[in-house]
Amino acid sequence: MFERLVPKLRVNTVFDIALEELYRQGYRGIITDLDNTLVGAKAPLATPELLLWFAKVKELGFKLVIVSNNNMDRVSRFATPLNIEFVHQAKKPSNSPFLRAMKLMELGPEQTIVVGDQMLTDVYGGNRLGLFTVLVLPISVKDEGIGTRINRRVEQIALTRLRKQGLWQEEDKS
Repeated sequence: MFERLVPKLRVNTVFDIALEELYRQGYRGIITDLDNTLVGAKAPLATPELLLWFAKVKELGFKLVIVSNNNMDRVSRFATPLNIEFVHQAKKPSNSPFLRAMKLMELGPEQTIVVGDQMLTDVYGGNRLGLFTVLVLPISVKDEGIGTRINRRVEQIALTRLRKQGLWQEEDKS
């Protein structure tokens, strides 16, 4: 069970993802979380830096869908002005929102990347379907809701177990 919480890649932010390399490896679609992955949980719009990232994603030939557990109003206000398709109230980590996003992109699991800030929703959900999972650090933990805060505590317990099993290595910061 705990192995499914381990992402294929860990980076600080979406900007640290080697998109060109992943495209060369055959990935063509990105399913990304919204809150604390792309912007802080209370940030209503994309930052200028994120707009440049979206342009790069598109320029490289990736398709992109936002999959969020948040409500229609929150996700639509962010995604619609950017002309990005989305799945709201996704109930991650269930399979259905990931399958729906892949259907929107017309891609299979072997072509799809999942990017998110939570092991229990984004990574676990993506790993169960065989997607390439990328875990980013949360942008603004102080703005998270109660459900996410509970998930973070469970993640800490899981991390302790993963470290003991040798499945989670701390990165060398030197």
